[in-house]
Amino acid sequence: MNAILILFLLGVMLLAGEVFMPGAVLGIIGALCMAAGCVISFIQFGTGGGTAATVLALALLSLTLYIELVWLPKTRFGKKLIVQSTISATSQPALADKENVVGKTAEAVTALVPSGYVLVEGRRYEAFSPSGHIGKGAQLRVTGLDNFRLIVTKS
Repeated sequence: MNAILILFLLGVMLLAGEVFMPGAVLGIIGALCMAAGCVISFIQFGTGGGTAATVLALALLSLTLYIELVWLPKTRFGKKLIVQSTISATSQPALADKENVVGKTAEAVTALVPSGYVLVEGRRYEAFSPSGHIGKGAQLRVTGLDNFRLIVTKS
């Protein structure tokens, strides 16, 4: 009986520790401890005792998950654990509007081998040169637009 209780308590503590440790290692070990406690209770107490232990384990698991996912984030301590700020910036430049860039002149900001970056009216865009290598600073003309980049040729 002591082994079952110890395994259940250890499992709950490891599941609770999952909040503070990245990855799922503590949660997996905690679940295995609770499963081992259920197996031992089936062996020692038969079907009735094993079923009762399994129901208890599921209730403890449900309670632990409720505390971690519902109650804890609402507390002052839990709010310190969760990132509350957002970033409004983007990591990629805005996609070009076909009507605004096709036919315009561009300057190669980087060498296009065959992809690189160009400036069109002061805005930087990713570009592709079907004719191959184009050196930095070359004057280009935008001839088209594919999914994410401009298609350019030498002027």
